[in-house]
Amino acid sequence: MEILQHYGTWIIITAAIFGFLMAVGIGANDVANAMGTSVGSKALTVKQAIIVAMIFEFAGAYLAGGEVTDTIRKGVIDVALFADKPEVLVYGMMSALLAAGTWLIVASYMGWPVSTTHSIIGAIIGFACVAVGTEAVDWSSVQGIVGSWLITPAISGIFAYIIFVSAQRLIFDTDKPLINAKRFVPVYMFITTMVIAMVTIKKGLKHVGLHLTTNEAFVCSAIISALVMVGGYLYIAKKYKNTTATSKDDNGFAGVEQIFSVLMVITACAMAFAHGSNDVANAIGPLSAVVSTVEHMGELTATSTIAWWILPLGGVGIVVGLATLGHKVMATVGTGITELTPSRGFAAQLATASTVVLASGTGLPISTTQTLVGAILGVGFARGIAALNMGVVRNIVASWVVTLPAGALLAVVFYEIMSAVMA
Repeated sequence: MEILQHYGTWIIITAAIFGFLMAVGIGANDVANAMGTSVGSKALTVKQAIIVAMIFEFAGAYLAGGEVTDTIRKGVIDVALFADKPEVLVYGMMSALLAAGTWLIVASYMGWPVSTTHSIIGAIIGFACVAVGTEAVDWSSVQGIVGSWLITPAISGIFAYIIFVSAQRLIFDTDKPLINAKRFVPVYMFITTMVIAMVTIKKGLKHVGLHLTTNEAFVCSAIISALVMVGGYLYIAKKYKNTTATSKDDNGFAGVEQIFSVLMVITACAMAFAHGSNDVANAIGPLSAVVSTVEHMGELTATSTIAWWILPLGGVGIVVGLATLGHKVMATVGTGITELTPSRGFAAQLATASTVVLASGTGLPISTTQTLVGAILGVGFARGIAALNMGVVRNIVASWVVTLPAGALLAVVFYEIMSAVMA
């Protein structure tokens, strides 16, 4: 307790640096996942994707990142066990941030798309086991996380397979692909907007005081989607009014892919906003736990009001990570797994968003990274197993398995160092 009184300011400054490092890791890895399909399909250039992500990720993190956050992500550990030794929780949260941030930056440098949520959870588990014991960990939560390694990619992969096959049969494998695109793409616009609006309302805007019921959110999303569908139909009809390419030639397919490119950009913007509002908590949750514990002189709370400077710190960190290391994971997701076109990338993004909506409604523990990779695998599988680069897939799966123990091991090392320094 005396340490918190005498060195509280320095502890907060150090924790802020570690939180910033964690946010950099999130930007380098998770954000690159969201933009990877747009870059890989050439709907956006790398520079354009970085600019789009910077704007919408920061907006999501800063505007809808929340006034109150769970200090211990996903309820993985029992905070009550630290009531008599709050400084241990402070060291633990700081070591968890440093460990998760370090692992994410290493993984991003290697081009591995891993889960930021699983990184911080693994780190929290690691320090808790050393500081208090295995009884501090809610192992049923851990079982759910491990189960999600299989369930999440499978669900999104099936969704992507269905979406891609439907586009092939309704548009690409017909005698008049461009005419059919004009007919069916507005329907895809309705579905896409519906899913994205649900993601944004349920996962993003709840933080700014807009607490809608599921039915209210559904009605609002449906109205917005209908307007987008009508607008999309009018836009496409006007843009391709004088186009005569109706057969299965290059011009016809090029026109169809161009239409899907517009859809992909819209989807990427909305997903970036939702991601920024949701996953910034992986960085600011443990950080706000440290700040709250120090400011209240060791009093522990399940939730805490976020200091004014924490949200912009997380938003800036995400942007820095994306700009410096994001291109490596973008390359893996966008071109490494399978060859993407705008229509294939759209199928993967829509499947990812759909799975996120499904998971948020059922409480399924989810990784956005694994969801997107599963969706890309589903699109590739629809073209045949030969369309997948199995070497890249094996590396990605291996990095998923390693993430939880890697975060835990690094947290143990950093916790022991921090405890020795502050002793």
